[in-house]
Amino acid sequence: MSDLLPLVEVETGANPDAAIIWLHGLGADGHDFEALVPALTLKQGLQVRFVFPHAPHRPVTINGGMEMRAWYDILEMTLERKVDMENIHESAQQIEDLIEDQISKGIATDRIVLAGFSQGGVIAYQVALHTPHKLAGVMALSTYLVNHENITSAQFCPNGKTPILIHHGSQDPIVAPSLGVQAEQLLSAKGYEVRYQSYPMPHAVCPEQVTDISAWLNERLA
Repeated sequence: MSDLLPLVEVETGANPDAAIIWLHGLGADGHDFEALVPALTLKQGLQVRFVFPHAPHRPVTINGGMEMRAWYDILEMTLERKVDMENIHESAQQIEDLIEDQISKGIATDRIVLAGFSQGGVIAYQVALHTPHKLAGVMALSTYLVNHENITSAQFCPNGKTPILIHHGSQDPIVAPSLGVQAEQLLSAKGYEVRYQSYPMPHAVCPEQVTDISAWLNERLA
């Protein structure tokens, strides 16, 4: 296993038996969703380790080559973004390493949820659709799918029956709502277990959504 990414860790109990690996968006860091943990109404007694990794610093082409925390370089800001797939594969492997780390700490793979917002959601998809580990669930928030042609049908994927929750803002100016719908349609057509929910919000997270995330996590980790 390579060196693990630096990260923020929050535990809701002394002996966690479940983990949520949550990936931030472009230019943010692992602290971005840390404050959300107390707002999640998890069932009493549910002991969860939240893992919020920091993406590496790298130049981002669409931002004039400015260096920032990013899971991958975005080469063109078109509807169908042109992205650096080598970066995506590298980041996906780093998240695989975090999954392996949780396994080494006694967390079963079917007690691990993978979540990601925007760029982080792209990596969450990439990992979930290609990992050999069967996960408890996948949350794809305000994000999109890349490399569609290499997505296998659900019957050949360890996470073919793993619940995938897609959330998107109907007023999102950064990641067009149509990309969230497209991901839902592509995955559903290949047999994946997908739930799509839209909220009247921009590229963000809203209170109603947090309530729905809480309910979904309770379902997955009960």
